[in-house]
Amino acid sequence: MPVEIDIAHVARLARLALSEEELSTYRSQLGVILEHAAKVQSVPTEGLEPTAHPLGLLNGFREDLVRPSLDRDEVLAAAPDSADGYFVVPPALEG
Repeated sequence: MPVEIDIAHVARLARLALSEEELSTYRSQLGVILEHAAKVQSVPTEGLEPTAHPLGLLNGFREDLVRPSLDRDEVLAAAPDSADGYFVVPPALEG
């Protein structure tokens, strides 16, 4: 089941400038990946239980422990700028 994907269009959507050589390389690489995915998809899995992890491990949560930490006033005193008990940093986003 061949899938035709316009690599140049996808690159434009991602705002990537690709040369013709790169487009050709990515086109062939994507073709190989899609062929492999089709092979995996064709494997009969009826009756098999879905597996997220082969060992069946559960999340290894640990209990939260309150531990001693740095003194807040000392840390804020060492900061270049603070206000109302918080660090003041330059804005990351404009607008």
